[in-house]
Amino acid sequence: MRSNLSARNAGRELAPGEAGLWKRFIRQWDYQLMILPSLAFIMIFSYIPMWGVLIAFKEYNLFTGFNASPWVGFEHFRIFFESPEFWNIMRNTICISLLKLAIGFPAPIILALMLNEVRRMAFKRVIQTVTYIPHFISWVVVSGLVFSMLAVDNGPVNDVLVQFNLIKEPINWLSIPEYFWGILVSVNVWKEIGFGSIVYLAAIAGIDPALYEAASLDGASKIKQIFLITIPGISPVIIIFLILGVGNTLNAGFEDILLMTKNLSNGIVLPYAEVIDTYVYQMGILNQRFSYATAAGLFKSVLSVLLLFIANGIARRLGKASLW
Repeated sequence: MRSNLSARNAGRELAPGEAGLWKRFIRQWDYQLMILPSLAFIMIFSYIPMWGVLIAFKEYNLFTGFNASPWVGFEHFRIFFESPEFWNIMRNTICISLLKLAIGFPAPIILALMLNEVRRMAFKRVIQTVTYIPHFISWVVVSGLVFSMLAVDNGPVNDVLVQFNLIKEPINWLSIPEYFWGILVSVNVWKEIGFGSIVYLAAIAGIDPALYEAASLDGASKIKQIFLITIPGISPVIIIFLILGVGNTLNAGFEDILLMTKNLSNGIVLPYAEVIDTYVYQMGILNQRFSYATAAGLFKSVLSVLLLFIANGIARRLGKASLW
């Protein structure tokens, strides 16, 4: 009633849906107030900086400023596509991303399925803690651990392999380009597998226990229960994360690659390690080619959005869960 009176005073009447929405907003004013800092944060740090993508279409000069910089259109995109590094960078970006998706995506699901079958809670908590901890370790520390583990002199990996006569002499693993992708993906899986399994464990916890009891009475084994009950029960969560993973296909990594290659002064692994993100960092920050680096980064972002829409559209057509 009050909403209708206020609407008449404003010159029009609120529709029933609008009146209910306004009432809920007034009733939850304290919750709405709590959201304001988050909205302000997103607006300031996510939406306002998007104006900066116009630098990709200008010959930006740091000293003359944005407005005084001449407009060059798609010139920087053309230079990037015609550069000799383009296809090598795209190959590394796509291959590393697909390896991370193919190995790193199912790894947390498998761990969650295994932990769900553990009945000793003390052992389960220990495993969860051990697998969660690496996520909270900085990549600076992790890269140092990798260098120490794979070191030629007194490196534990080489020492163990030599002791078991699997290799005759220590191998400089990080100086062999063909091994870099495998090392990078393995370290990423080790670091994120535990933290990634949290969502899947929560999804498994929401499955009705009566389904397992009925399957057990019908004689279904644990393996059959996993494939017939657990995996279908968490399939919406799996599909959502798979869609997001496909959308992030071009995000091959930045911090991990940069830190794992910075101490390799010979640069022998760079043909296998240079991806779009590290290339943008090198061109934009180190070489101060701001417009060129922005064009390369914008190209990656546009492709990522297209992949996200394609993956979401395929999921919707198949009748599965989707983002929208």
